[in-house]
Amino acid sequence: MDVSWATQESEAVAEKVLRYRRDESGWKKCREGNGVSVSWRPSEEFPGHLYRGEGILCGTPEEVWDCIKPVAGGLREKWDDNVTSFEIVQSITDVLCVSRTSTPSAAMKLISPRDFVDLVLVKKYEDGTISSNATHVEHPLCPPKPGFVRGFNHPCGCFCEPLPGEPNKTKLVTFFQTDLSGYLPQSVVDSFFPRSMAEFYPNLQKAVRKFHH
Repeated sequence: MDVSWATQESEAVAEKVLRYRRDESGWKKCREGNGVSVSWRPSEEFPGHLYRGEGILCGTPEEVWDCIKPVAGGLREKWDDNVTSFEIVQSITDVLCVSRTSTPSAAMKLISPRDFVDLVLVKKYEDGTISSNATHVEHPLCPPKPGFVRGFNHPCGCFCEPLPGEPNKTKLVTFFQTDLSGYLPQSVVDSFFPRSMAEFYPNLQKAVRKFHH
């Protein structure tokens, strides 16, 4: 994959995701509870929703990040039930890679196993925030795989943000806008994402406690 194209594309995605983070307008809350709030607004990228999840976790931004960072053999596939496997297809720089994520069937088997091939950029901001920023790409080493429907992540990502005055806590803000493809009823998609995003937070909290305390 062309390095200069990948660098430009990933920086453009990171700018988009940062814009989602800063833009407070037009969000509608669809799920709230256990300190986690999920909202949505229409996606500008595809005929679906852009979802935002927000919650506060016990653990430093580095500890939280360690459980979700996009690395081969990382902790994510050990604790996240929504990830069957995560592999690095191509390492472009030390902060930029192409990854393939596979997910199990979901929603009582209405959603069959999916895989996603993404360009992923890790960014660190001056205030200590660590973010991942991703979008779907095609890669010669990742043709469609039997048994998986290829889904497409439009610009998405997460922010592990330090909380002023609370060094052992992290505000985690996540953004998803995923085309699951494969002729799913919209109602299945619309109920799946808020639920799985809400479950992600307590599961991640357990992982942070398990691996870092």
